[in-house]
Amino acid sequence: METTRALAENLAFNPLDPKDLVHTFGLYGVWAILFAETGLLIGFFFPGDSLLFLAGVAATPVADAIFGDGTKLSLAGLLIGAPVCAVIGAQLGHLLGARYGARMFDKPDSRLFKREYVEKAEHYFQKFGPAKAVVLARFIPIVRTFLNPVAGVLGMPAKQFLIWNIVGAILWTDGIILIGYLLAGRIYDAIGTHIDRYILPFVALIVLISVLPIIIEVIRDRRARKRAKEMAIIGVAPVAGLAEATEEKTRRGNHRAP
Repeated sequence: METTRALAENLAFNPLDPKDLVHTFGLYGVWAILFAETGLLIGFFFPGDSLLFLAGVAATPVADAIFGDGTKLSLAGLLIGAPVCAVIGAQLGHLLGARYGARMFDKPDSRLFKREYVEKAEHYFQKFGPAKAVVLARFIPIVRTFLNPVAGVLGMPAKQFLIWNIVGAILWTDGIILIGYLLAGRIYDAIGTHIDRYILPFVALIVLISVLPIIIEVIRDRRARKRAKEMAIIGVAPVAGLAEATEEKTRRGNHRAP
């Protein structure tokens, strides 16, 4: 009977479900997944944001009630280990990009890999500059995986990358962990053990707040381009008209000349 129950639990395990990941692998699993998501290209599909949020919840007294007995995680272990693993993973990604160059991404599209992932990471890197891109990318799924090797390919110095890598890793991991930790009690009082049904809205809100600087920057850029286009139209039209008038005047003068 016990064997059957254990087998059923294993079969029910979903490697993409952050709740299952926290309950099954605990603290070490959180560390490993953060390293894989930021350091290995195949790790982009891991649910980093929701995993961090639920890890914060799992560090509170309501952890066992929500996830099952023996799930409670160490808050200190999360706050120290999570950013360390995220930093090491990203630094590895940068190293691979610097060493192997663009040929890392020289492969056809597949279910796991798409060229657009790399192009999106490169877009953020060039648009916001190296420092800001490395920090902001932490809060954007998929981009946070591919931007690290892209930074290496584009020649961002390893020391400069490390500084902003550390800043971004701490803000991302510890920030979301602490949000989950501080809200856990209220969430449990409101919805009980069914936190997995409401995790996406919570994480979506966190990600939305995180990427607000990018949204603002994009809006400003579009307005600036629109303004430049309008100014170009206003400025070019009179010049073109003036040129035509001058040419016409010259022709008339030539006609009048004996």
